[in-house]
Amino acid sequence: MEVLKVIILGIIQGITEWLPVSSTGHMLLFDELMPLHQSAEFVSVFMVVVQLGSVLAVVVLFFRKLWPFGKERSETRRTLTLWGKVLIASIPAGATGLLFDDIIDSRLSVWPVIAAALALYGIAYIILEKCVRIRTRINSVDGLAVRGSLIMGAFQMLALIPGTSRSGSTILGGMITGVSRPAAAEFSFFMALPVMAGASLLRLVKSGFGFTAGEWGLLFLGALVAFLVSLAVIKGLMSYVRSHDFSVFGIYRILLAAVVVVYFGFIR
Repeated sequence: MEVLKVIILGIIQGITEWLPVSSTGHMLLFDELMPLHQSAEFVSVFMVVVQLGSVLAVVVLFFRKLWPFGKERSETRRTLTLWGKVLIASIPAGATGLLFDDIIDSRLSVWPVIAAALALYGIAYIILEKCVRIRTRINSVDGLAVRGSLIMGAFQMLALIPGTSRSGSTILGGMITGVSRPAAAEFSFFMALPVMAGASLLRLVKSGFGFTAGEWGLLFLGALVAFLVSLAVIKGLMSYVRSHDFSVFGIYRILLAAVVVVYFGFIR
């Protein structure tokens, strides 16, 4: 059963990390319904480290765009500039997560916070897509200025609250500043690399790497499943955003928030 739960969690991570629906929120809710029978420390680390599989999927799919070496000088400069903007965008979430990681983990990873974040961002998506007209000025990540990347980074910082969605928050921030959905989604993927890798390393260091062989196996399995699922989901999302808006995800978030409130508030 533990192996099956890890596989399911890997699937949930691989799907929801890139969709604007909150991967952490979904995984925490699943763990409430079907908890892993492991130590609390291991579960806390697993929920973060499994994201490494999703990060690796971004590296594989966008390797040519992210790897700066072996290119013409102009292409190398463009890639290094892109990395510079990604690192700048990662500062707000990285600094905040480093300072408040324990508080976020102990105080905010609860169902009322998750439900509120799901509903509020769901409403924000619907309003943005159906009621607000924003002129798109930037259609590629190369056209994103440092100021715009920092704004998206500030929105990524908000996603430290469980239930918010890192990809959803950053894409929302990009769209508000005039970035097209495909460009905002792509840059959001790149922004995930330093933040998620850093968060995983931080959790592993805090744990002292003191896991059994079986626990390391579960970590690897979850990350592997998340990697394989993420490969398909990222491709699908990039195709979807070229011709669809995010209002359907807003509706989904609101409905899921209602389910969370009913279950945890009245049934459990």
